[in-house]
Amino acid sequence: MRFPHGHLAYCTNIHPAEDWASTFRALDLHALRVRDLLSPGQPYAIGLRLSAKAAAELLTGDYLLGFKDWLAAENAYVCSLNGFPYGDFRAGTPVKRNVFRPDWTDPARLEYTKELFTIISELVPEGIEGSVSTLPGSFKEFEADESLIHGQLIELAAFLDALSDVSGRDLHLGMEPEPRGHFENTEETLRFFDRLLDAAPDHEQIKRRIGINYDCCHFALQYEDARTSLNALRGEGLRLSKIHLSAALALDPRIPEAVSAISAFDEPTFLHQVLARHPDGRIERFTDLPYGLASLETPDGRDAEQWRVHFHIPLDAEPAEPLKSTRQHSRDALKLAEEVPDLCSHWEIETYTWGVLPTEMQRPVEEQIAAEYRWVLGSDA
Repeated sequence: MRFPHGHLAYCTNIHPAEDWASTFRALDLHALRVRDLLSPGQPYAIGLRLSAKAAAELLTGDYLLGFKDWLAAENAYVCSLNGFPYGDFRAGTPVKRNVFRPDWTDPARLEYTKELFTIISELVPEGIEGSVSTLPGSFKEFEADESLIHGQLIELAAFLDALSDVSGRDLHLGMEPEPRGHFENTEETLRFFDRLLDAAPDHEQIKRRIGINYDCCHFALQYEDARTSLNALRGEGLRLSKIHLSAALALDPRIPEAVSAISAFDEPTFLHQVLARHPDGRIERFTDLPYGLASLETPDGRDAEQWRVHFHIPLDAEPAEPLKSTRQHSRDALKLAEEVPDLCSHWEIETYTWGVLPTEMQRPVEEQIAAEYRWVLGSDA
């Protein structure tokens, strides 16, 4: 698939799979179908999500060797793994805050991430970088001890330096800011990395191995501009490990029909954080959509002039009015890449909510993903 800015994949977290057998079935059934709809016969990048269980299983027996053989036979390759959700991440399970568990204070998170890098160091083709994305340290409500996060990231950076030397691959972690995460916007991200560098004995090692997974949905939720934010991160010398092309929902909560429409997106699986902007520029954050809806019963809540809601929707499909999409943020990131050739080499479409979209927005999953690819490639034309 021809993509001028590096490697373009979609994240397979859209397919519910928690062990290696079900993960591989999803690749064989869905990922190859998407390839055949888009670019049969061309090299095909797969953005692989592996749970902790699937990763551990893939490292046993000859599963990894067999997977490498399958990739070669299908003219496919893996250069990036999604290591944010550690456990269950599928419709029908109460993921919610659990997507941040275990966080980066827990040794289980470090060991899982090391396993993912061991896998990607074997899978990524020669001459291509290997990345793994992860959570932004923790979740604000957990009140994490940041010194523990620093210590584990410093250990991981040293591990990645050694593994990169042995494997001959350039390996890096992308921490993914998210609303209500330990760090969630550009300013908080910059200050977190300032503190991490202050704690680290080797600043250059951190900058080589620990970077940002920039999710366009998440930064649009913060009412940030893609060009300004990406340039600020780069300007501080932070590595853009991966860019997620994704879109959130936006609305004017003063319109009753908009509130009624957004209520249809309230579902029990994933967190749908709400960021409400007031006329004075103040941004109020709600951990989940029900809390945002409840705020409309208060005078301050009714004062908000715009909401942005963390519900990933397909890039190619604008929601019905009066709801809107933030997909312009993804388009702006692609435009910046035209001007900055080395902006980032790993790009990933990430609309994991297929199983919980309202019925009227659902299409066969392969058709949705293929349509999103066409939107990205058309936006980049």
